[in-house]
Amino acid sequence: MKKKDSFDKRVDDLAERIGVGTSFDVVRRDIEIGDKKSTFFYIDGFIKDDIMLWVMSILQSTDREEIVPNTVTKLVETKIPYVECDTVEEIEKVEFFILSGSAALFIEGIDTIIIIDARTYPARSPGEPDLEKVTRGSRDGFVETIVFNTALIRRRVRDPGLRFELTNVGKRSQSDVAIAYIKDITNTDLINSMREKIKKVEKDALTMGVKSLEEFILGNNWNPFPQAKFTERPDVAAAHLFEGHILVMVDTTPSVMILPATMFHFTQHAEDYYQNPAIGTYMRWIRFFAIFVSYILPPLWLLFATNTHLLPKWLEFIGPKETGQIPLVIQFLILEVGIDILRMASIHTPSALTTSLGIIGGLLLSEFAIKVGWFISETVLYTGIMGLGMFATPSLEFALAIRIYRMILLILTGLFGPYGFIAGILLLIITLLRTKSFGGINYLWPLIPFNKKALMTILMRKPIPEVRLRPDILRVKDLDSSPPDENTEK
Repeated sequence: MKKKDSFDKRVDDLAERIGVGTSFDVVRRDIEIGDKKSTFFYIDGFIKDDIMLWVMSILQSTDREEIVPNTVTKLVETKIPYVECDTVEEIEKVEFFILSGSAALFIEGIDTIIIIDARTYPARSPGEPDLEKVTRGSRDGFVETIVFNTALIRRRVRDPGLRFELTNVGKRSQSDVAIAYIKDITNTDLINSMREKIKKVEKDALTMGVKSLEEFILGNNWNPFPQAKFTERPDVAAAHLFEGHILVMVDTTPSVMILPATMFHFTQHAEDYYQNPAIGTYMRWIRFFAIFVSYILPPLWLLFATNTHLLPKWLEFIGPKETGQIPLVIQFLILEVGIDILRMASIHTPSALTTSLGIIGGLLLSEFAIKVGWFISETVLYTGIMGLGMFATPSLEFALAIRIYRMILLILTGLFGPYGFIAGILLLIITLLRTKSFGGINYLWPLIPFNKKALMTILMRKPIPEVRLRPDILRVKDLDSSPPDENTEK
């Protein structure tokens, strides 16, 4: 039997490695180009059929005299009329390009492989994110395709310094990961640190996309407070780029990670900036109040209800007339868990039935629990107020962290009274003081270290023309966000 030539061996070996003949969607197409044996490899479902049909028809009608010598150069420059075309020689890179959706063209007698990026991914339209809705503003949101997401940001940031650095993470998944920043704003040390941390990731796959990558970047940490902000809104992502933050994007993930992030990043919402400054400030104060109340109200009521001697005369009405069959602290803990069960159930319930589930869980169960004596009306009331405050928090991750520390505060207050209440508050403060964001930035900035101007910008939704300086905690290259006034130039 005649030994196979090097061309046949190369394409047969590659076909076996990527599963041609076993996986129905991996396609091998043998054709002739100028009397030379050639082979296309691509993934059915990723490739644009009309583009490939067009390219193949041109290549099959090519004569030998048109492409020799310098076959690859002449094919790329004169015979493949497609904008995204490249050449590689390493077979490992060829495998990656094929499995990513590009088409690879092998030509007999030539080691160089031509890569035609005629891929298209299944994608949904960029609709408004459910978790970050606004009454006024853009209605587009990130999707699962990284190229679409970069385009949504490019549409808002036309700065020539905007950079999207692409790399791959995951030995098997080879997930596309992009680092986005504005070159002449973002601190170089932060960028280099991000590159190094992503480069050190050793894992088969980013199973949960950008969330999995976050845990590699920020390290093993059981601290429930989020140190990275996530957003599905391109306008929010663009605003953080202009401030000097870094964005991390992972293909197949419809959210973007923003780093560094402090505690106050999780208390702000895009809605503040789509309203008048006075209305935006009012909404921001209401939000701060709701977050504070969601944390402190149930434990504070429990403290006064079980230690009535601490109450002044004008607050003597606080406290239950009947305690029910279950201790108050246990009632609160059961209700806390009940809200979480109701929230998880609503996630797994079809949209058409979500309202019915809320009525059953929120009204009927609590009403009957009070009637049979399990709970008293006050614990249900204060738990309901707490739930409103939790859902008024813009960041779900931050709200869940507050919930954990509220449950700890409830337990300590129920067990040790005033001393437990003070210990629980101190535990939260110590945790926040010890928490660091990416780059070693203090989580409580601008409270610690104190920065009066930055703190006022957080507490007040100032008019856009008055906000000139970027956050100095980011150590940006260009601190002033306003262009120089030509009238003041000499």
